[in-house]
Amino acid sequence: MALDYPDRPNALGLHKPEDQTRVVVAMSGGVDSSVVAAHLSDLGFDVVGVTLQLYDHGAALAKKGACCAGIDIHDARRVAEERGFPHYVLDYENIFKDAVIDEFADSYLAGATPVPCIRCNERVKFKDLLETARDLEADCMATGHYIQRIDGPSGPELHMAADAARDQSYFLFSTTREQLAFLRFPLGHLPSKQATRDMAARFGLAVADKPDSQDICFVPNGDYAAVIEKLRPGAADPGDIVDTEGRVLGQHKGVIHYTVGQRRGLGIGGLSDPLYVVRLDVDKRQVIVGPKSLLATRRVPIAEINWLGDAPFDSRPEWHLSVKVRSTRPPREAVVRPLSATTAEVELLSAEEGVSPGQACVFYETGGTRVFGGGWIHRG
Repeated sequence: MALDYPDRPNALGLHKPEDQTRVVVAMSGGVDSSVVAAHLSDLGFDVVGVTLQLYDHGAALAKKGACCAGIDIHDARRVAEERGFPHYVLDYENIFKDAVIDEFADSYLAGATPVPCIRCNERVKFKDLLETARDLEADCMATGHYIQRIDGPSGPELHMAADAARDQSYFLFSTTREQLAFLRFPLGHLPSKQATRDMAARFGLAVADKPDSQDICFVPNGDYAAVIEKLRPGAADPGDIVDTEGRVLGQHKGVIHYTVGQRRGLGIGGLSDPLYVVRLDVDKRQVIVGPKSLLATRRVPIAEINWLGDAPFDSRPEWHLSVKVRSTRPPREAVVRPLSATTAEVELLSAEEGVSPGQACVFYETGGTRVFGGGWIHRG
Protein backbone atom coordinates (compact mmCIF):
# COMPACT_ATOMS: atom_id res chain seq x y z
CA MET A 1 0.00 0.00 0.00
CA ALA A 2 2.80 2.43 0.82
CA LEU A 3 3.98 2.21 -2.79
CA ASP A 4 0.72 3.89 -3.86
CA TYR A 5 1.34 7.05 -1.83
CA PRO A 6 3.52 8.94 -4.35
CA ASP A 7 0.42 9.10 -6.59
CA ARG A 8 -2.25 9.28 -3.90
CA PRO A 9 -1.95 12.12 -1.40
CA ASN A 10 -3.36 11.64 2.07
CA ALA A 11 -6.15 13.75 3.60
CA LEU A 12 -3.69 16.62 4.20
CA GLY A 13 -2.43 16.56 0.62
CA LEU A 14 0.92 14.98 1.47
CA HIS A 15 2.33 11.91 -0.26
CA LYS A 16 3.01 9.95 2.91
CA PRO A 17 1.09 7.38 4.95
CA GLU A 18 -0.96 9.01 7.71
CA ASP A 19 1.00 7.40 10.54
CA GLN A 20 4.23 8.77 9.04
CA THR A 21 2.82 12.30 8.64
CA ARG A 22 3.41 14.48 11.66
CA VAL A 23 1.02 17.40 12.02
CA VAL A 24 1.24 20.04 14.73
CA VAL A 25 -2.23 21.28 15.66
CA ALA A 26 -2.49 24.77 17.17
CA MET A 27 -4.95 24.14 20.01
CA SER A 28 -6.64 27.10 21.67
CA GLY A 29 -8.83 24.90 23.85
CA GLY A 30 -11.97 25.77 21.92
CA VAL A 31 -14.21 23.46 19.98
CA ASP A 32 -12.75 24.26 16.54
CA SER A 33 -9.11 23.36 17.14
CA SER A 34 -10.14 20.46 19.38
CA VAL A 35 -12.17 18.95 16.54
CA VAL A 36 -9.25 19.39 14.14
CA ALA A 37 -6.90 17.57 16.51
CA ALA A 38 -9.38 14.77 17.27
CA HIS A 39 -10.30 14.34 13.60
CA LEU A 40 -6.69 14.11 12.40
CA SER A 41 -5.82 11.75 15.23
CA ASP A 42 -8.81 9.60 14.30
CA LEU A 43 -7.55 9.44 10.70
CA GLY A 44 -4.27 8.04 11.96
CA PHE A 45 -2.00 11.07 11.63
CA ASP A 46 0.92 11.60 14.03
CA VAL A 47 -0.69 14.52 15.88
CA VAL A 48 1.15 16.86 18.26
CA GLY A 49 -0.98 19.46 20.04
CA VAL A 50 0.51 22.83 20.95
CA THR A 51 -1.17 25.54 23.03
CA LEU A 52 0.25 29.02 23.50
CA GLN A 53 0.15 30.78 26.83
CA LEU A 54 -0.06 34.38 25.67
CA TYR A 55 -0.63 36.30 28.88
CA ASP A 56 -0.67 35.86 32.65
CA HIS A 57 -2.06 32.41 33.43
CA GLY A 58 -3.46 33.30 36.85
CA ALA A 59 -5.34 36.34 35.58
CA ALA A 60 -6.65 34.34 32.64
CA LEU A 61 -8.31 31.76 34.86
CA ALA A 62 -10.85 34.31 36.03
CA LYS A 63 -11.66 35.53 32.52
CA LYS A 64 -14.31 33.92 30.34
CA GLY A 65 -14.94 34.33 26.64
CA ALA A 66 -11.35 34.62 25.45
CA CYS A 67 -8.93 32.25 23.77
CA CYS A 68 -5.67 31.01 25.27
CA ALA A 69 -6.85 31.55 28.85
CA GLY A 70 -6.01 29.18 31.71
CA ILE A 71 -9.19 27.13 31.44
CA ASP A 72 -8.59 26.81 27.70
CA ILE A 73 -5.14 25.35 28.27
CA HIS A 74 -6.75 22.80 30.57
CA ASP A 75 -9.37 21.95 27.94
CA ALA A 76 -6.77 21.49 25.21
CA ARG A 77 -4.67 19.23 27.44
CA ARG A 78 -7.74 17.17 28.29
CA VAL A 79 -8.56 16.57 24.61
CA ALA A 80 -4.99 15.44 23.96
CA GLU A 81 -5.03 13.07 26.91
CA GLU A 82 -8.35 11.54 25.91
CA ARG A 83 -7.29 11.08 22.28
CA GLY A 84 -3.80 9.84 23.17
CA PHE A 85 -1.48 12.31 21.46
CA PRO A 86 1.23 14.53 23.01
CA HIS A 87 0.41 18.10 24.01
CA TYR A 88 2.75 20.98 24.84
CA VAL A 89 2.10 24.40 26.38
CA LEU A 90 4.54 27.08 25.22
CA ASP A 91 5.10 30.30 27.11
CA TYR A 92 4.81 33.02 24.45
CA GLU A 93 3.88 35.79 26.85
CA ASN A 94 6.89 38.00 26.11
CA ILE A 95 6.69 37.41 22.36
CA PHE A 96 2.97 38.22 22.38
CA LYS A 97 3.47 41.41 24.36
CA ASP A 98 6.26 42.65 22.11
CA ALA A 99 4.66 41.64 18.81
CA VAL A 100 0.98 42.32 19.47
CA ILE A 101 -0.04 44.05 22.70
CA ASP A 102 2.46 46.92 22.59
CA GLU A 103 1.59 47.80 19.00
CA PHE A 104 -2.11 47.58 19.84
CA ALA A 105 -1.70 50.17 22.60
CA ASP A 106 0.54 52.46 20.55
CA SER A 107 -1.81 52.31 17.54
CA TYR A 108 -4.76 53.36 19.65
CA LEU A 109 -2.72 56.20 21.13
CA ALA A 110 -1.94 57.32 17.58
CA GLY A 111 -5.66 57.51 16.77
CA ALA A 112 -5.83 54.28 14.75
CA THR A 113 -8.18 51.32 15.21
CA PRO A 114 -5.91 48.25 15.23
CA VAL A 115 -6.84 44.60 14.66
CA PRO A 116 -4.57 42.65 17.03
CA CYS A 117 -5.92 39.23 15.97
CA ILE A 118 -4.36 39.73 12.53
CA ARG A 119 -1.02 40.68 14.04
CA CYS A 120 -1.20 37.64 16.32
CA ASN A 121 -1.69 35.31 13.36
CA GLU A 122 1.01 37.10 11.38
CA ARG A 123 3.68 37.54 14.03
CA VAL A 124 3.05 34.75 16.53
CA LYS A 125 0.95 31.82 15.35
CA PHE A 126 2.10 31.71 11.73
CA LYS A 127 5.66 32.83 12.48
CA ASP A 128 7.10 31.65 15.80
CA LEU A 129 4.66 28.78 16.30
CA LEU A 130 5.09 27.67 12.71
CA GLU A 131 8.86 27.58 13.21
CA THR A 132 8.32 25.56 16.38
CA ALA A 133 6.28 23.10 14.31
CA ARG A 134 9.21 22.75 11.93
CA ASP A 135 11.55 22.21 14.89
CA LEU A 136 9.24 19.37 15.96
CA GLU A 137 9.84 17.86 12.49
CA ALA A 138 6.21 18.33 11.49
CA ASP A 139 5.17 17.91 7.88
CA CYS A 140 2.51 20.61 8.29
CA MET A 141 0.61 22.67 10.88
CA ALA A 142 -3.19 22.61 11.16
CA THR A 143 -5.48 25.17 12.79
CA GLY A 144 -9.20 25.53 13.47
CA HIS A 145 -9.61 28.63 11.32
CA TYR A 146 -12.55 28.81 8.94
CA ILE A 147 -10.77 29.37 5.66
CA GLN A 148 -9.79 27.15 2.75
CA ARG A 149 -6.41 26.29 1.28
CA ILE A 150 -6.80 25.04 -2.29
CA ASP A 151 -3.99 23.81 -4.52
CA GLY A 152 -4.01 25.91 -7.69
CA PRO A 153 -1.95 25.79 -10.91
CA SER A 154 0.64 28.17 -9.42
CA GLY A 155 0.67 26.70 -5.92
CA PRO A 156 -1.58 26.79 -2.85
CA GLU A 157 -4.28 29.48 -2.85
CA LEU A 158 -6.23 31.03 0.00
CA HIS A 159 -10.02 30.91 -0.33
CA MET A 160 -12.95 32.02 1.80
CA ALA A 161 -14.64 29.44 4.01
CA ALA A 162 -17.63 27.54 2.64
CA ASP A 163 -19.74 29.05 5.44
CA ALA A 164 -19.74 32.80 4.81
CA ALA A 165 -21.01 33.43 8.35
CA ARG A 166 -17.85 31.83 9.82
CA ASP A 167 -15.32 32.98 7.23
CA GLN A 168 -12.09 34.26 8.84
CA SER A 169 -10.23 35.29 5.70
CA TYR A 170 -10.14 38.96 6.80
CA PHE A 171 -7.98 37.96 9.77
CA LEU A 172 -5.62 35.79 7.71
CA PHE A 173 -4.86 38.01 4.72
CA SER A 174 -1.20 38.42 5.77
CA THR A 175 -0.51 34.69 5.47
CA THR A 176 2.41 34.37 3.06
CA ARG A 177 2.82 31.88 0.24
CA GLU A 178 5.59 30.10 2.15
CA GLN A 179 3.40 29.79 5.24
CA LEU A 180 0.43 28.66 3.17
CA ALA A 181 2.47 25.77 1.77
CA PHE A 182 2.91 24.46 5.35
CA LEU A 183 -0.54 25.25 6.77
CA ARG A 184 -3.75 23.25 6.67
CA PHE A 185 -7.31 24.35 7.57
CA PRO A 186 -9.45 21.20 7.91
CA LEU A 187 -12.67 23.04 8.87
CA GLY A 188 -12.85 25.50 5.98
CA HIS A 189 -15.06 23.31 3.82
CA LEU A 190 -17.72 22.67 6.49
CA PRO A 191 -21.19 24.14 5.83
CA SER A 192 -21.73 25.54 9.34
CA LYS A 193 -20.42 25.81 12.88
CA GLN A 194 -23.07 23.31 13.89
CA ALA A 195 -21.32 20.75 11.70
CA THR A 196 -18.19 21.30 13.79
CA ARG A 197 -20.11 20.88 17.03
CA ASP A 198 -21.70 17.71 15.66
CA MET A 199 -18.22 16.33 14.98
CA ALA A 200 -17.16 17.26 18.52
CA ALA A 201 -20.15 15.40 19.90
CA ARG A 202 -19.34 12.31 17.80
CA PHE A 203 -15.78 12.37 19.14
CA GLY A 204 -17.13 12.71 22.68
CA LEU A 205 -15.26 15.96 23.33
CA ALA A 206 -16.16 17.79 26.53
CA VAL A 207 -15.82 21.12 24.65
CA ALA A 208 -18.59 20.24 22.17
CA ASP A 209 -20.93 22.86 23.65
CA LYS A 210 -18.26 25.34 24.76
CA PRO A 211 -19.21 28.94 23.79
CA ASP A 212 -17.19 30.70 21.10
CA SER A 213 -14.64 33.31 22.12
CA GLN A 214 -16.08 36.82 21.80
CA ASP A 215 -13.41 39.24 22.98
CA ILE A 216 -9.85 39.92 21.96
CA CYS A 217 -8.04 37.58 24.34
CA PHE A 218 -6.27 40.30 26.36
CA VAL A 219 -9.19 42.79 26.35
CA PRO A 220 -11.76 41.77 28.99
CA ASN A 221 -15.35 42.66 28.08
CA GLY A 222 -14.22 44.67 25.08
CA ASP A 223 -12.94 47.53 27.26
CA TYR A 224 -10.04 48.65 25.07
CA ALA A 225 -9.53 51.94 26.90
CA ALA A 226 -9.03 50.26 30.29
CA VAL A 227 -6.33 48.00 28.85
CA ILE A 228 -4.54 50.88 27.15
CA GLU A 229 -4.63 53.02 30.30
CA LYS A 230 -3.03 50.15 32.19
CA LEU A 231 -0.36 49.66 29.55
CA ARG A 232 0.26 53.35 28.94
CA PRO A 233 -0.47 55.37 32.11
CA GLY A 234 -1.65 58.90 31.30
CA ALA A 235 -3.01 57.85 27.92
CA ALA A 236 -6.51 59.07 28.75
CA ASP A 237 -5.74 62.77 28.96
CA PRO A 238 -8.89 64.89 28.48
CA GLY A 239 -9.44 67.27 25.58
CA ASP A 240 -12.01 68.98 23.38
CA ILE A 241 -14.71 67.59 21.14
CA VAL A 242 -14.81 69.97 18.18
CA ASP A 243 -16.67 70.26 14.89
CA THR A 244 -14.90 70.46 11.54
CA GLU A 245 -14.61 74.25 11.92
CA GLY A 246 -12.82 73.88 15.24
CA ARG A 247 -15.72 75.01 17.44
CA VAL A 248 -15.66 73.36 20.85
CA LEU A 249 -18.81 71.30 21.45
CA GLY A 250 -17.82 69.46 24.59
CA GLN A 251 -15.10 67.65 26.49
CA HIS A 252 -13.82 64.09 26.30
CA LYS A 253 -11.94 61.91 28.77
CA GLY A 254 -9.30 60.69 26.36
CA VAL A 255 -9.01 60.15 22.60
CA ILE A 256 -8.52 56.42 23.24
CA HIS A 257 -12.21 56.14 24.15
CA TYR A 258 -13.30 57.00 20.58
CA THR A 259 -13.17 55.45 17.13
CA VAL A 260 -13.93 56.83 13.68
CA GLY A 261 -17.61 56.36 12.87
CA GLN A 262 -18.74 56.41 16.51
CA ARG A 263 -22.03 58.18 17.24
CA ARG A 264 -23.09 57.12 20.72
CA GLY A 265 -21.48 58.19 23.94
CA LEU A 266 -20.17 61.53 22.69
CA GLY A 267 -21.87 63.50 25.46
CA ILE A 268 -22.85 66.40 23.21
CA GLY A 269 -26.62 66.05 23.13
CA GLY A 270 -29.04 68.84 22.32
CA LEU A 271 -27.86 69.31 18.73
CA SER A 272 -30.38 69.20 15.89
CA ASP A 273 -28.48 66.73 13.68
CA PRO A 274 -26.64 63.58 14.74
CA LEU A 275 -22.85 63.87 14.75
CA TYR A 276 -20.22 61.19 14.25
CA VAL A 277 -16.52 60.94 15.00
CA VAL A 278 -14.90 61.73 11.66
CA ARG A 279 -11.28 62.12 12.77
CA LEU A 280 -9.02 61.90 15.81
CA ASP A 281 -6.23 64.43 16.33
CA VAL A 282 -3.95 62.86 18.91
CA ASP A 283 -1.42 65.73 18.97
CA LYS A 284 -4.13 68.29 19.81
CA ARG A 285 -6.09 65.77 21.93
CA GLN A 286 -9.18 66.54 19.84
CA VAL A 287 -12.10 64.40 18.79
CA ILE A 288 -13.45 65.90 15.56
CA VAL A 289 -17.12 65.28 14.83
CA GLY A 290 -19.31 65.99 11.84
CA PRO A 291 -22.28 64.79 9.78
CA LYS A 292 -22.45 61.21 8.55
CA SER A 293 -21.71 62.32 5.01
CA LEU A 294 -18.12 63.12 6.01
CA LEU A 295 -17.50 59.47 6.88
CA ALA A 296 -17.91 58.37 3.28
CA THR A 297 -14.74 57.84 1.28
CA ARG A 298 -13.78 56.20 -2.00
CA ARG A 299 -9.98 56.43 -1.91
CA VAL A 300 -8.07 54.38 0.64
CA PRO A 301 -4.25 54.36 0.96
CA ILE A 302 -2.81 50.92 1.77
CA ALA A 303 0.62 49.86 3.04
CA GLU A 304 2.38 46.64 4.13
CA ILE A 305 0.66 44.70 1.36
CA ASN A 306 0.87 40.92 1.33
CA TRP A 307 0.04 39.79 -2.20
CA LEU A 308 -1.18 36.26 -2.97
CA GLY A 309 -1.83 36.64 -6.68
CA ASP A 310 -0.02 34.59 -9.31
CA ALA A 311 1.62 37.57 -11.06
CA PRO A 312 3.65 40.16 -9.09
CA PHE A 313 1.49 42.84 -7.49
CA ASP A 314 3.21 45.73 -9.25
CA SER A 315 3.35 43.97 -12.63
CA ARG A 316 0.28 45.86 -13.88
CA PRO A 317 -1.09 49.38 -13.29
CA GLU A 318 -4.31 48.23 -11.65
CA TRP A 319 -6.22 45.22 -10.38
CA HIS A 320 -10.01 44.92 -10.47
CA LEU A 321 -10.90 43.18 -7.23
CA SER A 322 -13.34 43.37 -4.34
CA VAL A 323 -12.15 44.57 -0.94
CA LYS A 324 -13.21 44.47 2.68
CA VAL A 325 -12.32 47.51 4.80
CA ARG A 326 -13.79 46.04 8.00
CA SER A 327 -14.29 42.45 9.09
CA THR A 328 -18.05 42.86 9.45
CA ARG A 329 -18.66 44.26 5.97
CA PRO A 330 -19.06 42.35 2.71
CA PRO A 331 -16.49 42.76 -0.05
CA ARG A 332 -17.13 45.74 -2.33
CA GLU A 333 -15.83 46.17 -5.87
CA ALA A 334 -12.75 48.34 -6.20
CA VAL A 335 -9.79 49.22 -8.36
CA VAL A 336 -6.45 48.55 -6.64
CA ARG A 337 -3.60 50.63 -8.08
CA PRO A 338 -0.10 49.54 -7.01
CA LEU A 339 2.31 52.29 -6.03
CA SER A 340 5.06 49.78 -5.22
CA ALA A 341 5.30 46.08 -4.36
CA THR A 342 3.83 46.79 -0.91
CA THR A 343 1.79 50.01 -1.23
CA ALA A 344 -1.30 50.97 -3.20
CA GLU A 345 -4.27 53.26 -3.51
CA VAL A 346 -7.64 51.56 -3.47
CA GLU A 347 -10.52 53.26 -5.27
CA LEU A 348 -13.88 51.96 -4.08
CA LEU A 349 -16.55 51.93 -6.79
CA SER A 350 -19.09 52.94 -4.14
CA ALA A 351 -18.17 55.00 -1.09
CA GLU A 352 -17.70 53.32 2.30
CA GLU A 353 -18.30 54.96 5.67
CA GLY A 354 -15.99 54.86 8.66
CA VAL A 355 -12.83 53.71 6.90
CA SER A 356 -10.24 53.93 9.67
CA PRO A 357 -6.43 53.84 9.81
CA GLY A 358 -5.25 50.68 11.51
CA GLN A 359 -7.90 48.46 9.95
CA ALA A 360 -7.07 45.96 7.23
CA CYS A 361 -8.13 46.20 3.59
CA VAL A 362 -8.39 42.66 2.25
CA PHE A 363 -8.47 41.79 -1.46
CA TYR A 364 -10.88 39.22 -2.93
CA GLU A 365 -11.70 37.81 -6.33
CA THR A 366 -14.86 39.56 -7.50
CA GLY A 367 -17.64 37.02 -7.74
CA GLY A 368 -15.39 34.26 -6.44
CA THR A 369 -13.85 32.93 -3.24
CA ARG A 370 -10.12 33.48 -3.70
CA VAL A 371 -8.27 35.78 -1.31
CA PHE A 372 -5.56 37.86 -2.98
CA GLY A 373 -4.01 39.18 0.23
CA GLY A 374 -4.38 42.74 1.41
CA GLY A 375 -2.75 45.50 3.42
CA TRP A 376 -3.18 48.02 6.21
CA ILE A 377 -5.13 51.25 5.90
CA HIS A 378 -3.07 54.30 6.78
CA ARG A 379 -3.49 58.03 6.67
CA GLY A 380 -3.06 59.51 3.23
